[in-house]
Amino acid sequence: MVTEHHPKGWNEIKTNDSWAIFKIMGEFVNGFERMSKIGPCISIFGSARTKPENKYYKLAESIAKNIVESGYGVITGGGPGIMEAGNKGAHLGGGTSVGLNIDLPFEQHDNPYIDSDKSLDFDYFFVRKVMFVKYSQGFVVMPGGFGTLDELFEAITLIQTHKIEKFPIILVGTDFWTGLMDWVKSTLLEKFSNISAKDLDLIHLVDTEDEVINILDAFYKDSSLSPNF
Repeated sequence: MVTEHHPKGWNEIKTNDSWAIFKIMGEFVNGFERMSKIGPCISIFGSARTKPENKYYKLAESIAKNIVESGYGVITGGGPGIMEAGNKGAHLGGGTSVGLNIDLPFEQHDNPYIDSDKSLDFDYFFVRKVMFVKYSQGFVVMPGGFGTLDELFEAITLIQTHKIEKFPIILVGTDFWTGLMDWVKSTLLEKFSNISAKDLDLIHLVDTEDEVINILDAFYKDSSLSPNF
């Protein structure tokens, strides 16, 4: 008979993990209940470290303002930097401004441009990410770091694997994104054939707010907007 040996406190860890399910469920239920009432939105991603004087902060603000004036709401991660710029533009444009905040030991704090009834707080990144994908009809991705890349590639993966409906993914800033997209095409696609050419069909690389709006409007010209799964 083989006796299993576990580190001290192993059973307590298992018990804590089991109880965490209820907290996770609570975050999902609260998120679904509140987000389902908001209406069609576009998510804007980018670095929390981008300062207001940065050209991409100003561009994100302008893009967000144009988005709400075109009839969409704006969703961001609720924090500073590009997220603040997105909420600020939506606020200035008189449109829906949503913030999906995450509890972090650094960087994250609520920005003041989120609608008071549309600020949601999350402890779990994966729950928050579901809300972005489920309730967004497009991703506008500004220059950012690992978190921005994480959101970008998760969306591409879910569309590629048909887990969600297709929606536009718009990369803003050719000076930032061109190197990555060149590598994706030359290495992933052409050299190793690890992706298909059609996987890149919905990814757009632009520099202006007008291009962003034109892409969104063209995609949804004859479509009804709804959650993605």
